[in-house]
Amino acid sequence: MKRLIAFLSALLIGISSMGCAASRKSFDDNATNKGYETGADKSGESGSKSSEKTISKDKIKIGVLYISDPSEGSGYSYTHDLGIRGMQKNLGLKDSQIEREITPDDDNDAIKASIKKCIDNGCNIIFTTSWGYMDATEEMAKEYPDVYFAHGTGYKSNGSNFTNYFGRIYQVRYLSGIAAGLNTKSNKIGYVAAMGSDNSEVTGGIDAFAIGVESVNPKAEIYVKVTNSWYDPDAEDAAAKTLLQMGCDVMSQHCDTPYPIEEAEKEGAYGIGYNSDMSKECPDTVLTSVIWNWSAYYTSYVNSVIKGTYDGSNYYGGLKDGVVGITKIASFANEKTSDAVKKAESEILKGKCNVFDGELKTNTGETVGSKDSTLDDATITGKLNWYYHNVTVVD
Repeated sequence: MKRLIAFLSALLIGISSMGCAASRKSFDDNATNKGYETGADKSGESGSKSSEKTISKDKIKIGVLYISDPSEGSGYSYTHDLGIRGMQKNLGLKDSQIEREITPDDDNDAIKASIKKCIDNGCNIIFTTSWGYMDATEEMAKEYPDVYFAHGTGYKSNGSNFTNYFGRIYQVRYLSGIAAGLNTKSNKIGYVAAMGSDNSEVTGGIDAFAIGVESVNPKAEIYVKVTNSWYDPDAEDAAAKTLLQMGCDVMSQHCDTPYPIEEAEKEGAYGIGYNSDMSKECPDTVLTSVIWNWSAYYTSYVNSVIKGTYDGSNYYGGLKDGVVGITKIASFANEKTSDAVKKAESEILKGKCNVFDGELKTNTGETVGSKDSTLDDATITGKLNWYYHNVTVVD
């Protein structure tokens, strides 16, 4: 019934999509990146000093490409649509100023056709939310230099009318690891992962989570089961069951549906939600959720076009920008959890903790990083292809 309600709500509010974030590489060297902390890698030329043109609010029309329909009301694309709707509300845009297209991200011709449809219908800003849209978006940006294009999770850009955007989700993965570490009794924590170690985004999230777990519970181990798909409910269910059968009593995830935490709830295990607040699915077992607030980015981007402050920069925001966050710790969590998470969050915001600090030991016995240093953004976004020492991948 709750999924039916979510589906009907989605139809009434406006369809969006299930966007996937696939493997990230370091950012393109032709544009700067907003949201960097002091000392981060900013190699490359800066973007345009000002926007190509200013578009008045009443003339703005936005096209958004999504990979599928977020009818279950959770997951990555659902969260992107919350961001688009939040931006629309913040800026006072009409429904007629937003156009949504649901398009597979593995067919360049179909992607370009959807973008062309948006342009033909008057769209002058286009957001493409899934990794697989990147190359087609780049091509269309060249063909239509007067249209603004922004691609989510990718690394290509041109410093002018084509940028990319993502965020420091690893910061809140770390915080959620603290919650998991303080609430496991078996010291076995499960993690359903969409992709394997070749994917820096997923692997980096697992490592940040594992570092958070270790900071409060050195005895705990993280067991990872990879589905090799961003959206495969059956595989996610099966992965969660495997981990639960191993004795995992806290379940985290990096995939697009709430199925892993729902499976955990059936077995009386705790869950860590992802993308949006998943306590709505499992109110009695979700300890907290790692969430995106895309409205912060979408509002800023569109407003920069309206005000003429757009400069072609890429975006990589974090906790201090409000684009990533962690929901309130559940009342049934270990009594130490809330204070521990708040303390760690404060340290990140003050720059005292960058998560990937110092010498880090991998699960193959090697070390990464060095004392009194922290990994730079290029490494975090494109070179985290190893697992932290308390992580085990389950076949």
